[in-house]
Amino acid sequence: MEDVLEVYQRPADLRRPLVCLDEFAKQLLSETRTPLPARPGNLAKYDSEYVREGSVTGFMLAMPHLGKRDVFIAPSGRRTSVDFALCLEYLAGIFSDAEKIIVVMDNLNTHNEASLYKAFAPEKARALCERFEFHFTPTHGSWLNMAEIEIGLLVRGCLDRRIESTQRVRTEVKAYLTRKNANPTPIKWQFTNQDARIKLHSVYPAI
Repeated sequence: MEDVLEVYQRPADLRRPLVCLDEFAKQLLSETRTPLPARPGNLAKYDSEYVREGSVTGFMLAMPHLGKRDVFIAPSGRRTSVDFALCLEYLAGIFSDAEKIIVVMDNLNTHNEASLYKAFAPEKARALCERFEFHFTPTHGSWLNMAEIEIGLLVRGCLDRRIESTQRVRTEVKAYLTRKNANPTPIKWQFTNQDARIKLHSVYPAI
């Protein structure tokens, strides 16, 4: 926890941009009947019956110092080791001029450098490893990941309804990101190590 909080207290540096990464899943549902359109004074009406069309996973890339966010959805729509590696390759392309990309994420079993070697030749995998500095949130400490904030906003902003296909998820997310990134608002993280030592003193080892 203190490692992540220390990272959040570092001043913004374009040469070493901070990115918070986390996955989210969207269940795909299609309609069995065409919804009745909204009329003046009435909401649109949907039938309670629907058809399950699988699910799709996206990687939220939150950039708190820049006030921007991006979403990577792998061609497979999954979150395997290879999909994670492709996400890191995409992220490296966004910050192609950065000396090092600081990434905060949870301890999922695919979140490691070994995933890069499953997707790319050793030379490319090693080169990508050198681009990143990884920091991990503790177990049961996902609230420390600022990507969680952006995922909540994304869900409320465009994914809180039935969507039937991966392609439509991509379209909806792209429109949302264009709108949000037009007015970047940096996240000002207030919780520090000093705060943690006071408010969470009970979880620290007794000395």
